[in-house]
Amino acid sequence: MKRLHLFIILILILVSFSGCKKKTQVVLTTNFNESEVFRIEDEVCTLPEILVYIVNNENQYSEVFGERIWDVPYYGGTVESQYKESVLARLAQIKVMKLFAKSHGIDLSNEELSLCKSAAKSYIDSLSNEEISYMGVTEELIEEMYYEYALANKVYEVVTDEINPEISDDEARSVTVKSLLIKTYVSDANGNKIPFNESEKQDAYNRAYSIMLKIKEGTEFDVLAADYNEDTKSVYSFGRGVMPKNIEEAAYNLSEGQVSEIIETEYGYHILKCVSNFDEEQTDLNKEVIVKSRKEEAFKETYDNFVETLTSNLNEDLWNSIDYNKTEGIHTTSFFAVYDNYFG
Repeated sequence: MKRLHLFIILILILVSFSGCKKKTQVVLTTNFNESEVFRIEDEVCTLPEILVYIVNNENQYSEVFGERIWDVPYYGGTVESQYKESVLARLAQIKVMKLFAKSHGIDLSNEELSLCKSAAKSYIDSLSNEEISYMGVTEELIEEMYYEYALANKVYEVVTDEINPEISDDEARSVTVKSLLIKTYVSDANGNKIPFNESEKQDAYNRAYSIMLKIKEGTEFDVLAADYNEDTKSVYSFGRGVMPKNIEEAAYNLSEGQVSEIIETEYGYHILKCVSNFDEEQTDLNKEVIVKSRKEEAFKETYDNFVETLTSNLNEDLWNSIDYNKTEGIHTTSFFAVYDNYFG
């Protein structure tokens, strides 16, 4: 089940692209060429493009999770049907990014174009005749797909390059505390929390209060934590927005070596001792994470506004007919790995 959960997370990640999660509005129509799956304005996505994504990723995940993963029920369908929808979303976003690039005068350099050509040759050379025939691909099509993929990444880089929010040390500050927890719940056989009744909760508080008195009388925190801590950990390092609010407030107001009062959360009664109220190295890393998040938010707003101006058309009959029947001789998994080898 843990492996299935991880796999489903991977599927959901595929739906997003460089922080963009909004699809264009899809309108059904019948005016399509034989292999056209959808159009966004004048950009077309063909059946071979869809198959490259589906075949490569399904083969790769099947190697890890097994063939039966695709038949697992999920949200009214199967994992495979949900994954197929994620491929549609991902390719739609790449086409949108291409349109965005055209409208903003963004393109690949000659060196980047050369990388696309080399990557396409490398990928085509890795395919068997059966794989080329099944997906219906040519070297020119693969080169164009790598071009669009690289262009989508470049659009994101260009647009976000000028976004440099100022992040203060306090906003990104990371603290480290030692923690002692007296629980106010038990776990059932399935790992679900069952809260204490009032009498049990009062008893837990009395135990926490007794420990607090011993700390104030001079008993070492570490000694008491070793004897009484009911948590699986005794040391936590974290930034803002990670821990329960009252834990965060208490931790951020402690000086080094200072012990908190008793803090109540849904987990129980906590006593904290500050180890460090400013971890410079972790604070710098937190700044990078916050900056990345702010850039993604800013780009998403720009992207969403652009998407609102576009019209999309889906070839419903062709789309519904797509079904990857795993065939002998169709084993390719390297489309994205080849891209990474050339573009990093």
